[in-house]
Amino acid sequence: MRSESHPEPSSPWDRPLVPTPAQLAWQKDGLGVFFHVGVNTFAGREWSDGTLPPQIFDPSDLDVEQWVDVAEDLGARYVVLTAKHHDGFCLWPTATTDYSVASSPWRDGQGDLVGELAEACRRRGMKLGLYLSPWDRNAPQYEDPADYDEFYLAQLRELCTDYGQLHELWFDGAGSAGREYDWERIGALIDELQPGAMVFNMGPATIRWVGNEDGLASDPVRYVTDSTDLNNYDDVIEPGEPRYLPPECDVSLRQGWFWQPGEESKTLPHLLAIHDRSIGLGANLLLNIPPDRRGRIDEADAARVREVAQALRDRFGSPHEGVLHVEDGAVHVDLGEELEFDHVELVERLEEGQRAHSHRILAQDGTELALGGTIGIRRLHRLPAAVRTAGLRIEIAGEGARLEAVRVHDATGAPVPDLAGADRAPTVAPES
Repeated sequence: MRSESHPEPSSPWDRPLVPTPAQLAWQKDGLGVFFHVGVNTFAGREWSDGTLPPQIFDPSDLDVEQWVDVAEDLGARYVVLTAKHHDGFCLWPTATTDYSVASSPWRDGQGDLVGELAEACRRRGMKLGLYLSPWDRNAPQYEDPADYDEFYLAQLRELCTDYGQLHELWFDGAGSAGREYDWERIGALIDELQPGAMVFNMGPATIRWVGNEDGLASDPVRYVTDSTDLNNYDDVIEPGEPRYLPPECDVSLRQGWFWQPGEESKTLPHLLAIHDRSIGLGANLLLNIPPDRRGRIDEADAARVREVAQALRDRFGSPHEGVLHVEDGAVHVDLGEELEFDHVELVERLEEGQRAHSHRILAQDGTELALGGTIGIRRLHRLPAAVRTAGLRIEIAGEGARLEAVRVHDATGAPVPDLAGADRAPTVAPES
């Protein structure tokens, strides 16, 4: 549908590509939790060079059930674990290298952290993703691309075979600028063993990085793209033709990605702003909550997560959904009665692709309440002030764009996001 005030743009995005059912299901999940843990946790490092001794990995009270508790408290639908970071240390007893938990004192060398988390996720109905860094600073094979491809494929086969269904495979682009991996064989292996897993940002990608580590998307959030950022260093992948690749925003609860003593989590207003600038713009959010040297989530971090979850319930926990009908080229929303609210949530129907380029929300009396670009899987507008009305008119530019739902929320008295503070915040320590 079109609006006279929003002329139809002419661009490559006018050729809508459609999501697969798996992509759409992943987008509906919306919120995931990252777990960064490894030898870096015990060495006070963010990136290490593959020479830290495996013996330093020795969590004293590791409890993956508590990790999943915290993710559930937040409302996450999936988690992603750093099975192997850039240092090459493997959190499972791989047959490919001695640089793994099998060479550590943890569980007397008999432990399998990937396996423990996979089992906890199965018991709890939490979806599991695994991060396997292509860049490996420990493997001597890395200097020989053909030899390393065999090594990497063997590691990926272990992870895709031994731990049940995977929701996401995270391929981090750090250190890989100018390096060619055998993505054709990697993609074939994934198709064989984990065909439903989302693939992050490299090779046979089905989702992409948002382009920063602050957790912030910006309007418009387009799901179809012909390029994607590889890492933080201005390296860009050109897929060659437009593809449906919805973005995931990654950010750490703390300053760094691995737990370090003395660091504090981001403030509640900052984290709420991250939510609104990621999930609220139609992207997914992957929030890193790093386990500490005990192998547990820090109590202060867990408390901050509970604060965030309660604030989101206070803001969005009692939605009122309107009845939609299309008339005069606009979507009319019947709220059933006159209501007071300060947030409007839009949901676009995406089975036929992302089609909305811009939109405008008006109250029943014609007062303009909000303007925006894309809508996507979800779009949240925090209004400048509460309004009272029994209906809305939504004008959308985008051939064939359709709304699936419109909800209003009254967040009176709830904590307020610090959007300006989120924009001013420095990027966290390098991760990907």
